[in-house]
Amino acid sequence: MTTPWFADLSPDEAASETARSRIRDGSADAPDDWPARAVESGFAESESDYYATLREATISATREAVTERERADDQQLVHAVRAMDDTARTANELAERLAEWAGSLFDDPGTGIAGARAVADIDPADPTEERAVSLAQRVVDLADERDDLESYVRERAPTVYPNLAEMAGPVLATRLVALVGGLESLAKKPSGTIQVLGAEDALFAHLRGHAPSPKHGIIFTHEYVRGTRREDRGSAARAFAGKLAIAARIDHYSGDYRPELHAELRDRIETIQARGADDA
Repeated sequence: MTTPWFADLSPDEAASETARSRIRDGSADAPDDWPARAVESGFAESESDYYATLREATISATREAVTERERADDQQLVHAVRAMDDTARTANELAERLAEWAGSLFDDPGTGIAGARAVADIDPADPTEERAVSLAQRVVDLADERDDLESYVRERAPTVYPNLAEMAGPVLATRLVALVGGLESLAKKPSGTIQVLGAEDALFAHLRGHAPSPKHGIIFTHEYVRGTRREDRGSAARAFAGKLAIAARIDHYSGDYRPELHAELRDRIETIQARGADDA
């Protein structure tokens, strides 16, 4: 007979750590009349009372599981890379606005983040200039935060998914993880899906018959794909995505670094890229 999750517990302990652990990790060899057993054991006064207590216990267990998942290392990196992109986008948009404003106030203030840094160092002469300089300082702060977030991703990613970080680089690896919501999700994706992550619009257009099938998504930013001549990029993208899929599974299920995996990929990409030299 399988021990029920409520064994040796009182109704007041339905949301306890013991109950949560049993609900999350427990299993039964066969179905059973759990409400009846709960009443017989004195855990519940009636079947409806049992289901009410079970609801409380499962909500508590689910809340704990969600909290643990959100606090997992891969999720922290996902938050960081998304924040990095948000700060970069906001800083660039504000830098454009600042360039228009500062151009009307100062001589040759420059553009972009570099222009914002120059304006931020100006000693304002009146309230209007003060506001423009203040905006420039905010732009600089956002740009610096973006750089700090990237440093965090580059430092932490190799400890969370060593093979992905080595193969794709910490930032691209984290973007791939972010696109699917987590390392576990990426580990379950086939290589063909990983190959076109980030190219969803082009893929949907292809499925509607309005465009050719995309050969790659954001993995194009990696030198293995971008550095391959156009006619061979499909082969490079497939080879790269195939090894990324393996790397994600190793990182999720074992976490050990596999140098031979990276050597195999380098050899394969070198062979593909050599085609261009042979044809020249």
